[in-house]
Amino acid sequence: MTTASDPAYPAHWEADVVLRDGGTARIRPITTEDAGRLVSFYDQVSDESKYYRFFAPHPRLSDRDVHRFTHHDYVDRVGLAATVGEEFIGTVRYDRIGPDGRPASAPADEAEVAFLVQDAHQGRGVASALLEHIGAVARERGIRRFAAEVLPANTKMIKVFTDAGYQQRRSFEDGSVHLTLDLEPTAESLAVQRAREQRAEARSVQRLLAPGSVAVVGVSRSGAGVGAAALRNLRDSGFRGHLYAVNEARAPGIEGDLLEGVRAYRSLRDIDAPVDLAVVAVPAERVPQVVADCGEHGVQGLVVLSAGYGESGPAGLDRQRELVRQVRSYGMRLIGPNAFGVINTAPEVGLNASLAPVPAPVPGRIGLFTQSGAIGIALLSALLRRGEGLSSFVSAGNRADVSGNDILQYWYEDEATDVALMYLETLGNPRKFTRLARRTAAVKPVVVAKGGRHTPAGHVVPGTRLPETTVSALLRQAGVIRVDTVTELVDVGLLLASQPVPAGPRVAVLGNSESLGFLTYDACLAQGLRPGAPLDLTTAASPADFGRAVAAALADDTHDAVVVTAIPWVNEEAGADELADALRDAVAAHPGKPVAVVHVELAELVESLSRADVRIPAYPAAERAVRAVAEAVRYGQWRRADAESGHVPEYEDIDEAGAAAQLAGLLAGVGGGDGVLTLAEADAAALLARYGIRVLPTLPAPTVDAAAKAAGALGYPVALKTTAPHLRHRADLGGVRLDLANEAALRRAYGELTGLLGSPAELLPVVQAMVPRGVDTVVRSVIDPAAGAVLSFGLAGVASELLGDTAHRIVPATDRDVAGLIRSIRTAPLLFGWRGSDPVDTPALEELLLRLSRLVDDHPEVVGVTLEPVVVATEGLSVLSATVRIARPPARTDLGPRTLPSY
Repeated sequence: MTTASDPAYPAHWEADVVLRDGGTARIRPITTEDAGRLVSFYDQVSDESKYYRFFAPHPRLSDRDVHRFTHHDYVDRVGLAATVGEEFIGTVRYDRIGPDGRPASAPADEAEVAFLVQDAHQGRGVASALLEHIGAVARERGIRRFAAEVLPANTKMIKVFTDAGYQQRRSFEDGSVHLTLDLEPTAESLAVQRAREQRAEARSVQRLLAPGSVAVVGVSRSGAGVGAAALRNLRDSGFRGHLYAVNEARAPGIEGDLLEGVRAYRSLRDIDAPVDLAVVAVPAERVPQVVADCGEHGVQGLVVLSAGYGESGPAGLDRQRELVRQVRSYGMRLIGPNAFGVINTAPEVGLNASLAPVPAPVPGRIGLFTQSGAIGIALLSALLRRGEGLSSFVSAGNRADVSGNDILQYWYEDEATDVALMYLETLGNPRKFTRLARRTAAVKPVVVAKGGRHTPAGHVVPGTRLPETTVSALLRQAGVIRVDTVTELVDVGLLLASQPVPAGPRVAVLGNSESLGFLTYDACLAQGLRPGAPLDLTTAASPADFGRAVAAALADDTHDAVVVTAIPWVNEEAGADELADALRDAVAAHPGKPVAVVHVELAELVESLSRADVRIPAYPAAERAVRAVAEAVRYGQWRRADAESGHVPEYEDIDEAGAAAQLAGLLAGVGGGDGVLTLAEADAAALLARYGIRVLPTLPAPTVDAAAKAAGALGYPVALKTTAPHLRHRADLGGVRLDLANEAALRRAYGELTGLLGSPAELLPVVQAMVPRGVDTVVRSVIDPAAGAVLSFGLAGVASELLGDTAHRIVPATDRDVAGLIRSIRTAPLLFGWRGSDPVDTPALEELLLRLSRLVDDHPEVVGVTLEPVVVATEGLSVLSATVRIARPPARTDLGPRTLPSY
């Protein structure tokens, strides 16, 4: 029978999951080696739970029971266990059954399912997580329905089934509740799954950011080093919980105060009280023992400051993988390694478990996440200099476990965070990131500065095949405000944290310098804003003059935002405090519109504007202030128009099952890894036809007589085209002849082509029926490492390619997405009647894009599709050529059951 080392063992079913309380567990198949664990697990289950499982007293497992529950074929009989450490905390099993309820094999598509969860772990969401994973396994093995018999008194298990969101039927038979669940994912089941994911991952971050007790492991006696610095920051931040120091060099049996009153211990095992969070600052080779001590002590999470992991090379990456496995085996979560630390400024917490230099951040409304400690220091310093505080800060280092996705889950429901700022070098799980960012951006701004654009050879940060402008467009589709530098990250964050989102692009510009006003006006135009004529208050303007002008601009319904420009006064009696007070009074009297200040050599004004409750952001350059306002305007526009993401239409003629069967057959001989198969024309056309995408047929023309015969079959007029790779889709090189009305014209064109460009064997000519004239376009879908599945659109031709005039959207695309997609290219006017031409059938084009998006989304085996050209006429469209590439899909996708990233 199968063991974990057996080639038949389905290792891709293994997954780490976050449970409802924020702890973690590992879900894996049960093997023959688990007999002892199963018996130990069962011994810890209460008699009541055993009765609910077996419908009768069942105090212990017999040898036959143990054999049955540990021997599986992983097709018709499957068992999964949720584990913490090496111990089982829950199990689930399915057995395939036939219509008569007896054991069966495929093609029977129903299975009986049953759970058992240790009493101490009930209420943590173990059964719900197991149901998601056993459901995914069952679908993979061709099972479409689960049947379950549950005693009426077992209300917890009934709730697990009924809350899952699957379509289900319920009946009462022979004293038990009979439940049948259809395992095909539904919108409701996916929503339930993602809501559970959000709550669990947010809770896991909350446990890290709001611990009741913290131990710093690796504090030197001299007070030097990383551990001592972290301990001092914790102590000086006024942490509200219990604080402990661990110094392994202390003599055994000796306890005393270390670093001004913090109790020191030789080992974490010696602490006779709960520890929620451990900050680890020991050399990498000693970390495994510390992790083991933490796990045995019941620590909930770790912040590992220690370096020497993935950033140091292949050996360090192996060490990092083992660290994650060890941490998760104890049900803990990890920030780091090579982390800079975490901060939570909430008054009831007061946590600064970081290496941030003093002074510590003050409470504020900005949440900050970075992957880089150095960037973290720069951002913290910049915010502090400009008077802005933080709600929370996480610098995740190598982000081996907790990532930006987890932090977004936390910020989404964190009432203390109004703006999310993120410095990212990679997107990790890009599909999940854009999904989470879109949901978060619908309620609060998400601002991202992304590094790693140009990746040096050998660097660990993966690059992307898409241009940076494309990545920005995809992030903007999700509502993310993409900025280029950390300075812009701070600039935009300051405005959004202190000012309302503008209702439109109309900007009032006023100040005491005409020249600075014109610079601001030009900057507004460059950013696509609609500025009014600058109002020059002259250099003699007093603070009161500023106040009256700002109040009037804010009260004017023709303005959506105000930019104030200020230079030093000729009258030295006017001070920064007076101007700040005047501006604040005007803003307080007319709330609802954002105000930004551009100053020249008025550093004291920045401090004055950031001191009171009514804060106004100030910038040392017009371009920086206007860029921040423009980003806020664009975010407001997205939030009003696109926060509701539209819907993915259902098309009744789509043959999803037929496409799946065709792909399975085509991939039968394709290996894993990078094995990519480009489909033959007939196979590509057949696959696309299953999704309602018809490709106009072509007939080969290896000779002039074959061309004439093909044209006769298709009917005149026809087109004659070369399909040689170096001439394909290059009408500019003369490889296409159109509107050939009769055989004589066809033979003449054939002779011209072969005479000018080469022999038929070189040109590979084909004949195709003519279609109505229209606009030639290109539709593509690709899998990009930094963006996931992407739908692309542009006009055909060298000019569009040369200018990079292509737009992109993330798959699955909605009706609103594709409508915006075709309108976002610079050459879009050609589709809508430019210079008196007839508008083309854009609804048909949108439908084509939606159908292609559905194909790629439904079948991750499809890794690339190119439809070129797609001729869009005034009525309808024609796909003249299609290339489809397929490969074996990943074992799990973002649409599968909840799982943490794995190495």
